[in-house]
Amino acid sequence: MSASQSTGTPTPELRERALRLRALVADGVLVLPNAWDAGSAAVIASAGAAAIATTSGGVSWSLGRGDGQQLGRADMAEAARRIASVVDLPVTVDAEGGYGAAPAEVAETVRALVGASAAGINLEDSAAAGGPLFPVAEQAARLAAARAAAAAAGLPELLVNARTDVFLFGIGPEEGRLDEVLVRAAAYARAGADGLFVPGLLDLDVLARLCAASPLPVNAMTGPGGPTVAELAATGVRRISVGTGLAEAAYSAAHRAAAELLGTGAVTGAPGALGYGELDALYRR
Repeated sequence: MSASQSTGTPTPELRERALRLRALVADGVLVLPNAWDAGSAAVIASAGAAAIATTSGGVSWSLGRGDGQQLGRADMAEAARRIASVVDLPVTVDAEGGYGAAPAEVAETVRALVGASAAGINLEDSAAAGGPLFPVAEQAARLAAARAAAAAAGLPELLVNARTDVFLFGIGPEEGRLDEVLVRAAAYARAGADGLFVPGLLDLDVLARLCAASPLPVNAMTGPGGPTVAELAATGVRRISVGTGLAEAAYSAAHRAAAELLGTGAVTGAPGALGYGELDALYRR
């Protein structure tokens, strides 16, 4: 059941989920295995996740599109609605660049995602995949519009995680990137953001300096070969996600199984694989 009413007015359940999401970051380190559809969200919840984060890349792939702001607002909101309908956990949605450059377009996206029962969003400062980034003042205005839209939609508790792609896209000289992120963090905090997401930054020393100086709790993204949860937590990071990592693993497993069936004709399965009954039971709500 959706945590929003058919009118789009947030229910007490959705407000409780948004508050729970905030508490998970405030009270410890929130680990977020990213989902890409309702099925993956249910599986992740069954593994013990405290909240669900979406990955725009995974959602895009599941809908037959490439990553990098190639989806539209309606597609992402519908994906969020399906995910939120199968879990009893807070769902935070990767809203990419907000599906429009203008603050009014960001506000429209926030209204749509609140209506889809999102308890939180990520909003990035990339104007396009690979850059450039919105100037600091423009992105701050977009974040302020997101904050105001959430309140106007009846969900002032919505957690707004401000993503900056300074490190991901290598914006500016390397030696100046941390300072640029801190300038953005200060402006984004004043605009009403609740967290700072810095994908592409996995240098533990730099992360520790960022966490010590940032006015916002920091979210880092790791993956195969990257730092562990414990290593990231030791720097002061409060939220850890994996982007498309789980989606890549799932699609790779499907590719291997299909290649085996088409090649040798065998179906060996994977050690510890969930069976039909276990998976089907996840969706009997």
